[in-house]
Amino acid sequence: MTKENFEVAVGDFYEMSGRLAEQYGLFWEKAVVQPTSGEDPAASVLSDFSAALQEVGSAMLDNPNKLIADQMDLMKQQQELYQNTVLRFLGQTPDPIIKPDPSDRRFKNEEWEENPVFDYIKQLYLIQGNFLMKMITDTDGLSDQTRQKVEYFVRQYINALAPTNFPTLNPAVIRKTLETGGSNLATGMDHLMEDMEGSVKGSLNIAMTDTSAFQVGRNIAVTPGKVVFQNDVMQLIQYTPSTDKVFKRPLLVIPPFINKYYILDLREDNSFLKWLVDQGHTVFCISWVNAGPELRDKGFDDFMLEGPIAAVDAIQKATGEKEVNAIGYCVGGTLLAATMAYLKKKRKAPIKSITFLNTLLDFSEPGEIGVFINETAISALERQMDLVGYYDGRQMAFSFSTLRENDLFWSFFVNNYLMGERPAAFDLLYWNTDSTNLPAAMHSFYLRNMYLYNKLIEPNGITLAGVPIDLSKISAPSYFISCAQDHIALWKGTYKGATVLGGQNRFVLGGSGHIAGIVNPPQKKKYGYWTNDALPGDADEWYQGASHNEGSWWVDWQEWILKQGGMEEVDARQPGSDALPAIEDAPGSYVQRRIAKVAK
Repeated sequence: MTKENFEVAVGDFYEMSGRLAEQYGLFWEKAVVQPTSGEDPAASVLSDFSAALQEVGSAMLDNPNKLIADQMDLMKQQQELYQNTVLRFLGQTPDPIIKPDPSDRRFKNEEWEENPVFDYIKQLYLIQGNFLMKMITDTDGLSDQTRQKVEYFVRQYINALAPTNFPTLNPAVIRKTLETGGSNLATGMDHLMEDMEGSVKGSLNIAMTDTSAFQVGRNIAVTPGKVVFQNDVMQLIQYTPSTDKVFKRPLLVIPPFINKYYILDLREDNSFLKWLVDQGHTVFCISWVNAGPELRDKGFDDFMLEGPIAAVDAIQKATGEKEVNAIGYCVGGTLLAATMAYLKKKRKAPIKSITFLNTLLDFSEPGEIGVFINETAISALERQMDLVGYYDGRQMAFSFSTLRENDLFWSFFVNNYLMGERPAAFDLLYWNTDSTNLPAAMHSFYLRNMYLYNKLIEPNGITLAGVPIDLSKISAPSYFISCAQDHIALWKGTYKGATVLGGQNRFVLGGSGHIAGIVNPPQKKKYGYWTNDALPGDADEWYQGASHNEGSWWVDWQEWILKQGGMEEVDARQPGSDALPAIEDAPGSYVQRRIAKVAK
């Protein structure tokens, strides 16, 4: 580009930004909640965001000096940027007014810095985006929920308007278009059509990986075992032992029912389930059903009775043991805690130790997902679920992708549709796109009683199968592992749960996020973890007294579980005994059901 093209390019930038803002607004309106009837539930959700924006506007007017100061600073930076750009055309090299965050991968192409026009557009975008976010930050008198909603909503618009998302403003796309004669954009359109066919109505689930590269049971979820029990909501897998002797007390793993279990069994070198088997545990794992409309009335208590409780009964038959240990991951851990409180009230104690992986019991700090949690949004979602009988997992996947929109949406938007390329084969992202539907009754109960009203933490706040439950009555020893960078289950929120249970409880803080911090095999020697034998009432106090350890929390957990009793060695147990015959080979048929096969 030359100096003569400068004003034209800048004008194009503003014009296209406005067009995209309009289109993205329409897209967002449809994507937040899919309209499926004459009554558009999206309107009620958007009205909630609109109310939050109005609250921000009123608060800004209460202190206009800050707003004026921010606007003056914006004008000053814009003027300095324009002057610097003119100097660059004259051969000088002034320092940039603003630089992208080092973690921002959108502007890695060298043209964004070397070409004065692209550099101008980049800096102008960053200045304006920072200005919008700063306006919210500088506004006093907002509730935490309002501030979080508005920051989320404005961030979506800012990142949608990034010049990297425009084919005529992204230097890498321009170069690719010139080299291919535009075939990249034609191919990208084909990719878009394919993705739209596989998306839930009103949303866009972009392909994040080459799905043809993976097959469940062939190159992921390959730890050998047998399905030894099944019912309407789950299959129970018993894994084949890899040691001659095993611990006497078997181990039940309860994964989240929001996604499929094989996040814990992706590959042989990072499979938590295989590692547990190799340590000498007799491992059973629940594989949840991918719900269709026929399961609309299955509630949270059905998932408890037909999930962990039915699994414990099956394990007792399969092994002849009366006692088991149990691990729950995320919402699987929430279900495990509810189950323990239910069994306590029923005066039953088959589960002797409990482990919680990134599990919320106190939902007062729900993390970034809190932007979706309010009466308006949940009521709209319930109306939607009532029409089809379930919550479509693809819609949840889209919502979660907007929590990390640049990494999980716009980067693939550019790669797949503008560059016309296929995403690379990545097993973790294959699992991420292999979504699971949730029955309407169960999901409604979970959202309202846990996230919206936070009743699980209240003594007798929730009744399951006719029994009011109290988490504080749980006396079994527990192990909590949470992750420092988890944005789904904030570690300080999970810590609150550890202080509520009545047993001897250990809290450990791992590195990284919701997935990588848990799937952290010892041989990788990544992340490390913090330990503190004390459990004060405050998370910050716990952290101040914690020590950092190299390696994986898996090793610490193994040392802990060996102290919980029932760990004498017995002969290895083969799945498919006469007491509980094998139904089929692991990973079973339930995990093979993709949404396209069950969606209405």
